[in-house]
Amino acid sequence: MSQNAVKLGVVMDPIADISYKKDTTLTLLWAAEAMGWSLFYLEQEDLYLYEGRAMGSVRPLEVFRDPEHWFELGERETMALSELDVILMRKDPPVDSHFLNAVHLLGFAEREGTLVVNPTRTLLECNEKLFAQQFVHCIPPTVVSCNATVLRAFQAEHGDTIFKPLDGMGGSGIFHIGPDGRNLGAVIEELTERGRRQIMAQRYLPEISAGDTRILLVDGEPVEYGLARIPSAGETRGNLAAGGRGVSRELTDRDYWLVEQVKPMIREKGLLFVGLDVIGDYITEINVTSPTCVREIDDQRGTDIGAQLMAAIARRLG
Repeated sequence: MSQNAVKLGVVMDPIADISYKKDTTLTLLWAAEAMGWSLFYLEQEDLYLYEGRAMGSVRPLEVFRDPEHWFELGERETMALSELDVILMRKDPPVDSHFLNAVHLLGFAEREGTLVVNPTRTLLECNEKLFAQQFVHCIPPTVVSCNATVLRAFQAEHGDTIFKPLDGMGGSGIFHIGPDGRNLGAVIEELTERGRRQIMAQRYLPEISAGDTRILLVDGEPVEYGLARIPSAGETRGNLAAGGRGVSRELTDRDYWLVEQVKPMIREKGLLFVGLDVIGDYITEINVTSPTCVREIDDQRGTDIGAQLMAAIARRLG
């Protein structure tokens, strides 16, 4: 490996616990290693600040395409994060105080010249459910509130309604309330913590039966195939973590139109890797923290999305 090879750090969930068959971060690391880049592994707890400098207790990392042996970690060493050329922030949500504190620490490395993907400012300001609300012409009717009166009025107006927390992931905490409003009061009480927590209500989209499609954007440009996550029988959630089935499909004209609506802001914010969630004709979420579904699309279509992202990172590094 060249002494001038790019040094890439990754902040992620414990690598020993990931799903070899599905994990997107592992796929990205394979792509980085294929570029000849050297890899360094961190978990959130390995980040710290010392006299104003972002530091890490890092371990050199090698990754393998072997379901029985997909990684090896070297000896732990202390490193100023500014020694890394790029850091992938791949810690899965929830976006809780631990996540936010880690992002703030990465911001110190960013200010010293390290490229963080995605940029820390966007991780702090782009809530994955609220970010999409800036594109009102691209989303289904939606309300965000902790007020039971407001939420009940929205459900009365739209009938079939989805209620969900603003900080959930993998389909957790999502409720489907029918036109009769059965259990509406209990759902509002539970999700809002009796009026103290903002939640989202969206008009139910029956097109979910054909899948909730993840569309991946690399530096603003869409991967030509999305992953339709089709709910299992009796479910309204397509999330793979909730038992959905992932089927790759070509993007439609409407998908490309939706991408064009969000692309200028994605580029303006410097977001290199983004996942749009699309049901029917509408965007429901814009994922910026740790977009997934790369492995499923690659396996079904023969793409190499990780290589596309690493090429975009290389361009950004100049």
